[in-house]
Amino acid sequence: MTDRAEIVVEIDDETFPARFETALAPKTVAAIAGILPYEERIIHVRWSGEACWIPLGDQDFGLPYENATSHPAPGQFILYPGGVSETEILFAYGPCAFASKAGQLAGNPFLTITDRLDVLAALGRGTLRTGAKAIRISSIG
Repeated sequence: MTDRAEIVVEIDDETFPARFETALAPKTVAAIAGILPYEERIIHVRWSGEACWIPLGDQDFGLPYENATSHPAPGQFILYPGGVSETEILFAYGPCAFASKAGQLAGNPFLTITDRLDVLAALGRGTLRTGAKAIRISSIG
């Protein structure tokens, strides 16, 4: 995979172009690429600010930390590989300080939405007000 990999993120009826962050987290990108297409539901975070997440429980990807961040940028997806809290995927749509009831966490940045961040922010705020939304991550081609 390269940073130019063509990825599509669909949330409800909206489609967003995205790219893998292979240079930042090659092992994490490879693990996620191996499960595409990926379909789940997102819910709004509890402690982290303007973000949504996919709880993954005790799923073990066998990954180390790779350029882990506690402050993902809007449109950036991170994977928390588990440990202090459950394994999860989180993406920011605005200011975010990744945390759980156990305190600050950090996750591996593996994917970034590259356009329509204003629409992503509206979807994130909508998730807070109306509840879970469907998400699908897939490659093009």
